[in-house]
Amino acid sequence: MTPQPQIYEDNAGAEMRRRLYVYNGGFLWKDKTIRRILNLAGYDVSIGLPSEGDLVGVWGNSPTAHRGKAVSEARGAGLVRVEDCFLRSVHPGRAGTPPLGLMIDHGGVHFDANTMSDLETRLISEALDDAAILTRAEDAIERIKDVHLSKYNAFDPDLDAPAPGYVLVIDQTKDDASVTSSGGNRAAFQEMLVFAQEEHPGARVLVKTHPETERGFRAGYFTEADETERVSLYTAPISPWRLFEGAVGVYTYSSQMGFEAIFAGHKPRVFGQPFYAGWGLTCDERPVPRRQRKLTRSQLFAAVMILAPTWYDPYRDQLCELEQVLDTLEAQTRAWREDRHGWTASGMRMWKRNPLQKVFGQVTPVQFEEEPHPPRRHMIWASKGAADVRVEDGFLRSFGLGATLIPPLSLVLDDLGIYYDPRHESRLERLLNAADDLRPDQVLRARHLRRSILKNGLSKYNLKGALPTVREGHLVLVAGQVEDDASISTGTTEVSSNLGLLKAARAERPDAVILYKPHPDVEAGLRSGAVPNAHEVADFVLERADPVALLGAVQEVWTMTSLLGFEALLRDVPVTTLGAPFYAGWGLTEDLGEVPARRQARLSLNQLVYAALIAYPRYFDPITGMACPPEVTVDRLASGKLPRPGLGNRTLAKLQGLFASYAHLWR
Repeated sequence: MTPQPQIYEDNAGAEMRRRLYVYNGGFLWKDKTIRRILNLAGYDVSIGLPSEGDLVGVWGNSPTAHRGKAVSEARGAGLVRVEDCFLRSVHPGRAGTPPLGLMIDHGGVHFDANTMSDLETRLISEALDDAAILTRAEDAIERIKDVHLSKYNAFDPDLDAPAPGYVLVIDQTKDDASVTSSGGNRAAFQEMLVFAQEEHPGARVLVKTHPETERGFRAGYFTEADETERVSLYTAPISPWRLFEGAVGVYTYSSQMGFEAIFAGHKPRVFGQPFYAGWGLTCDERPVPRRQRKLTRSQLFAAVMILAPTWYDPYRDQLCELEQVLDTLEAQTRAWREDRHGWTASGMRMWKRNPLQKVFGQVTPVQFEEEPHPPRRHMIWASKGAADVRVEDGFLRSFGLGATLIPPLSLVLDDLGIYYDPRHESRLERLLNAADDLRPDQVLRARHLRRSILKNGLSKYNLKGALPTVREGHLVLVAGQVEDDASISTGTTEVSSNLGLLKAARAERPDAVILYKPHPDVEAGLRSGAVPNAHEVADFVLERADPVALLGAVQEVWTMTSLLGFEALLRDVPVTTLGAPFYAGWGLTEDLGEVPARRQARLSLNQLVYAALIAYPRYFDPITGMACPPEVTVDRLASGKLPRPGLGNRTLAKLQGLFASYAHLWR
């Protein structure tokens, strides 16, 4: 069950507010998110009897809706119908998952053609010709298909569809309001099945069951009794977009999958009167006479998914646009899909186990054991060895060092290798090699994320410090590292020490002002890599200086494999590498080290950012306790409103530093 978002103080405009009287417990106490979305949209949910100017709210055409209708008629109050949006959540509402948006309709309800809903009015009368909105619609369609998103998302996008050539018949839950509102019943579904067979003689017929039926919440209209040599129920948790690929025809009564089929390139045969029928994009068995307009796919999507819904951002507790909902649902769905079989984990220090449990154990608790237990996948901390999946900190990590036991806000899972080891292909490297094919909306998202990082002065650890005064000249920042770091042992050849790096920079830039910045872990005495004679090579040794401020002052950066090189690229600072960090070899750096020949793509900075900061890591929001998109992590780091480590972590950090200080005695 997804944790409920924290409820904050009201931030909606008081001058636009209206009382909304409800007579359904779901509005009042079952789901706080529904009430919160309504509150943010300007409605004060209340109980009692409405007065003049007040409204009555009902949930669609639910069994309890008659109560509100009766009060509305008796008191002369306007009626507002509320329903879930078309991208709802990972799991159905009956699994206890709150929605990411609502359809709030003063005219009717979108699935009931007996009355004119606000959505239908929009589809009939609005121009729907705004180029920017239509572009957003086209981008969102491609993104939804690419990430395999639907109303409910607890399915496996990697599950192969049956051999192509089948007819797809979509089942729905028995007595669903979208079916009964247009007179649907089992006989109507039987008729649809007959049409599917007669219009496609000889073709196999797959009846796709509803997710709530598959989970045992509600029965469908089709049962095993309907199976024949040609007809079979399909209950596997497959992506709708995979099923559409192999279908030669799609038949539906009023399912949302019929709406999605339109954007997969089908013209579905529709036997009910759903909101998406009647616009020239479906074959309608029962046309709605007032729907005469012809719409493009982009126009239909723009009205239904961008303009009509009231979308909600559970992290920031505010209303939002469709794109933010896609960010949210993509992050939460990815986490569920990767974690659904559970994990065993080895090579994890004790202090890491609680953060790892929070991130990867929400579906099924992580088992910290040395041996894998299929179907669980096996993870290991990347520096500790090999397993099915290696785990490491992400590139937007925290306020503070991992060596001081600050829990990470981002982690990477790599099923191929690990990003800092160039000896083998990593998942990040594969993403980077494919990044030159990113869609324009993905590149735009990366650009916005990068700007937000720069605006807020963020880095991996976000350690603040003084910016010392140095003399004018061509300033070269040399990034010191932890010398026993795995990125150096695996990713360097000729130069693998901080002193060697300093000497190489001095040799190539004899007239420059060399600024040496020791690694924070080394400065804290937690790791190896100190250079006692650094002053003999560098002009300035900048201990505990703010690395982000330094990047704004220097003309170039030299590094072996440090992430500071990546952070310099984000700020358009030229970077020279002597090793093979993940950001080298793509045409963005001057590479003096040996870079793998398999890095073939020539990338833009935004393509690099998308792969490294959006596609590769997973992010965790400690405020809501949910998987989140990187934009939320940036906001949390920018605000500084994050939980701080407790006394136990601080004590362990001091002990770790003490052991590091005396480690030479055991060598």
